[in-house]
Amino acid sequence: MEFTSLPHPSPTPDAERNARIADPGFGKVHTDHMVVIDYDAEKGGWHKATIGPREPIPLDPAASVLHYAQEIFEGMKAFRHEDGGLAMFRPEQNARRFNASARRMAMPEIPEELFLDAVKLLVQKDAAWMPPVEGGSLYIRPFMFASEAFLGVRPATQYKFVVILVSSGNYFKGGVNPVKIWVSQDYVRAAPGGTGAAKTGGNYAASLVPQAEAIKQGCDQVVFLDAVEHKWVEELGGMNLFFIRRDGSVITPPLTGTILPGITRDSLIAMLREEGLEVREEPYSITQWREEAESGELLETLACGTAAVVTPVGTVASPSGEFTIGTGGIGQMAQKMREQLVGVQNGRIEDQHGWVMRV
Repeated sequence: MEFTSLPHPSPTPDAERNARIADPGFGKVHTDHMVVIDYDAEKGGWHKATIGPREPIPLDPAASVLHYAQEIFEGMKAFRHEDGGLAMFRPEQNARRFNASARRMAMPEIPEELFLDAVKLLVQKDAAWMPPVEGGSLYIRPFMFASEAFLGVRPATQYKFVVILVSSGNYFKGGVNPVKIWVSQDYVRAAPGGTGAAKTGGNYAASLVPQAEAIKQGCDQVVFLDAVEHKWVEELGGMNLFFIRRDGSVITPPLTGTILPGITRDSLIAMLREEGLEVREEPYSITQWREEAESGELLETLACGTAAVVTPVGTVASPSGEFTIGTGGIGQMAQKMREQLVGVQNGRIEDQHGWVMRV
């Protein structure tokens, strides 16, 4: 599909852009451009692909997304390599997960090649927004929503696929430090048969009240338990979990439909196995977590995701008290896995898996 390039009437001046990306934080420093591709079932599907100024999207008050929440998104990153070029980490997996989310939400799939072309084109266009800070990246947000104007409960026939970028530093304000997490008692993230495995906004909206509760309790993140027995650890509000044990085994909760299949999660499974560890995808209870932490059988707990990469969990808190993982600091495996993963992403470590795509 050919992309039409629309002129930008007032791109950000170089000096202003450089000042904004010097300390971008996460999620607030938006770049100049965006990609938009329209879908209309009556017009044969995907058409009218443009790259142009980042601007508000006209939306009818009856647009389906506002009433029936047909919306999905992805989170990806582009990195600057030492030779000056840009690269993305396993973007084809994001394209596949995006389409898996689309199928679950009764939305049209977008051809993987078109998804990747849109992302690469925008990264090339706004490459100057790459922040010159340690750990800096361009965070890529592709998303799709139902734009058809109608009031009736059925899948829409019109959609918009959009890609935007933000200049990003570290996800957590304190940098790479152990996080304290709160065990949600009254809320669940997803239930069997629900949309837990889809990357859709409603899942994150449902996590905001318990996340606020976690912050009120002095924690950084919330961890959810299963919806049926309320004892099995599932995931954080936006990250998967790994439990590093003294016997050389690693447990991560299985993908049974209530957990988002993280791309960083999948990468860590491969990397941990290469370290000679036995990685098992099996249920892990909150009771087991506490008992193994207190006995010393559990050495580390890792949280992982695109935005935060690999982050150690230092303390777990709940109304019944709290417990510490290991020494409460940054464990050896957390440090090693983060350095290896980041090294592959930014080109300082050889990519032996074919995970890096140059832009």
